[in-house]
Amino acid sequence: MSGGEWERLIERLIASGILKSPRVIRAMRLVPRIMFLPDDQKPYAAVDTPLPIGHGQTVSAPRG
Repeated sequence: MSGGEWERLIERLIASGILKSPRVIRAMRLVPRIMFLPDDQKPYAAVDTPLPIGHGQTVSAPRG
């Protein structure tokens, strides 16, 4: 995943009215989801869906 993909997802979530809080938007830009994913899931970090992180757990979709 490139930083551009993550930024495009954030922009789509803002445009659709899902992301509204400037504090949440800033946090998402400062701490990208890829940092919390195992290596095999990193290519999907900018996909708006929950992703498995191991032990039967998932990281939430960005729209949460």
